[in-house]
Amino acid sequence: MSEPVTVAEIDLAAIAHNLQAIREKVAPARVMAVVKCNAYGHGLRRVVQLAWARGVRHFGVARLEEGEAVRAIQPEAAVLVFGGFLPEQVAGYLQAGLEFTLFDLERARLLSAKARELGATARVHVKVDTGMGRVGVPWREAADFVVRVRDLEALEVRGLYTHFAESDHSDKAYTHTQLERFNRVLAELSRRHVEIPLKHAANSGAILDLPESYFDLVRAGVSLYGYYPSRQTSESLALRPAMRLKSRVLAVRKAAEGTYVSYGRTHRTSRATRLATVAVGYGDGYNRLLSNRSEVLIRGRRRPVVGRVCMDQIVVDVGPDDRVAVGDEVVLLGRQGNEQISIYEICEKLNTIPYEVTTWVAERVPRVYLDA
Repeated sequence: MSEPVTVAEIDLAAIAHNLQAIREKVAPARVMAVVKCNAYGHGLRRVVQLAWARGVRHFGVARLEEGEAVRAIQPEAAVLVFGGFLPEQVAGYLQAGLEFTLFDLERARLLSAKARELGATARVHVKVDTGMGRVGVPWREAADFVVRVRDLEALEVRGLYTHFAESDHSDKAYTHTQLERFNRVLAELSRRHVEIPLKHAANSGAILDLPESYFDLVRAGVSLYGYYPSRQTSESLALRPAMRLKSRVLAVRKAAEGTYVSYGRTHRTSRATRLATVAVGYGDGYNRLLSNRSEVLIRGRRRPVVGRVCMDQIVVDVGPDDRVAVGDEVVLLGRQGNEQISIYEICEKLNTIPYEVTTWVAERVPRVYLDA
């Protein structure tokens, strides 16, 4: 079988390094590996296997089917589904032994009834809305909610958590407000002699900058894969990027001055030059908004992408360099020689975040693993 032309190289040693650095920073808190969206584009199976082998016992996902996939990989893991559940999904959750996120009494009662009916115990984490405004029990009502949930049959309250809206900002005032609200909920539960085994709040931004938010468990998402959530967080951990997106040159041809390039004729050559066609496009996750404004690495040098990004191809102006040839490696994200296309420069061009860049990489792009 021939080798694929466009691949995402995943450096498992980098993920192992990041995990260890996070673990040392947050100890004695434990680490939950957040592996939703195909482990942020890095490949669910290999990331779960690596994390489990290095002692991670808690995993976080967004949806039922992701939880089922983690369970198939690691039958003994504790798998929390963040996104809530619909009534018709309860049996699937219980069959897979997944942990539920709870934030309303109607579904708590439904879950209790269904678990009793199936002779199961549902493990739940109550989510508290301290200011994210998405899902969660309003923080002022959270203590009462937990007490009422504890009284329902066949439910075991394993955790209580919240999510920060701005932990990746340099100004942490709002995050401190959220943390204060969460602490007030914990204090009220303590006053009522309610013990919660797992309290968690810290996402990647808080792992970097807010040790007071570690509690029993931290949720390592984008930092696990080697990226800072934004340029506004500290770099208190030496993270190593795990993904390198690369392709190869399909064709090289001479182009006269005034040659139009790609759809819409958005680029016209200003001089005689050489154009290289590369086997990658927006169908692979190389965003169309990078048209005429990004660079790639070929033979260790930056080269501009010209014309519109197509579904399966881009065109690169390689100038008079007659060494560029069919089959040459093209790096779209990551390092080649002494040069690097960082995820942050792509983010700046697109006004986006590292999370989106790695999860864009399409399923059709094979993940090639460099073993830890």
